[in-house]
Amino acid sequence: MSLDTGDVVRRLEEGMAGGVLSFPLTSFHADGSLDPDGFRTHVAAQIATAPGAVFPACGTGEFFSLDEDEYRTVVSAAVQESAGRVPVVAGIGYGWAQAVRFARIAEEAGADALLVLPHYLVAAPQEGLVRQVAEIAARTRLPLIAYQRGQVAFGVEAFRQLAAIPTVIGLKDGHSDLDRLQRLTLAAPGGFLFFNGAATAEIQARAYATVGVPAYSSAVHAFAPEIADAFFGALKTGDEGTVEKLLRDFYVPLVELRDRVPGYAVSLVKAAARLRGRPVGPVRAPLTDPSAADLADLTSLLATGLDLVGADL
Repeated sequence: MSLDTGDVVRRLEEGMAGGVLSFPLTSFHADGSLDPDGFRTHVAAQIATAPGAVFPACGTGEFFSLDEDEYRTVVSAAVQESAGRVPVVAGIGYGWAQAVRFARIAEEAGADALLVLPHYLVAAPQEGLVRQVAEIAARTRLPLIAYQRGQVAFGVEAFRQLAAIPTVIGLKDGHSDLDRLQRLTLAAPGGFLFFNGAATAEIQARAYATVGVPAYSSAVHAFAPEIADAFFGALKTGDEGTVEKLLRDFYVPLVELRDRVPGYAVSLVKAAARLRGRPVGPVRAPLTDPSAADLADLTSLLATGLDLVGADL
């Protein structure tokens, strides 16, 4: 575990420049119980593809469905499988008092940093949004990345206060409000990290890059790192033909499929991983697994995407 904030920032910067950010799925047995061995297999395969960082127990990893013991198992496994090869950023959330309980578990497990997921349920003023993160920062030594999405959206002044907290090192954005985001990047101190956290982030990767936010999380990486890495490489080298082809024939149809049912942003990812033999199991309620018809469409789309990059199902 690194407690040197500057070292964590450096490692994340290096990782973000070289690959997508991996958000592994949490494995469950058919009865809904945690499958630690399945998760270890899955996260080890993710790390083997050399992502920029690995983010266990976040949104794609169904953080909201995990109890504290399960969370400890998941984060510990990710740290052990990583063995220092890539930074491990664990998700935490709910109100700050509960978030701190998860933060302490992640710290004990050896995580490098924490992603502060949007707080539970209530809308709050800007002062409260900053204080939520500040209360967590006061109770953990780990660097924090704030996640603005849903009811959390920082204005410029609140963002300045957020970025002034010594252990807050970055902001993940899921709103896709590029006007607001550009204002935040211009107000940020040197070395502050920004992440594109839009759903199916590849769709908006070019737009985010224009306001200084080229790094992004990739749900596709959880089931098809070949596709995710091909897109990242094409974007980085300016291969617009490949970018356009993958967007048109794979990513846009995937988003259209995802938008059919609430929760498919996770359910489809898990289903696609199962189609490729990954031991991730079903989703937990309140999420639902895809219908037979949607699963058939996903199977066809996955085959198309893999064919586009010369990979096999």
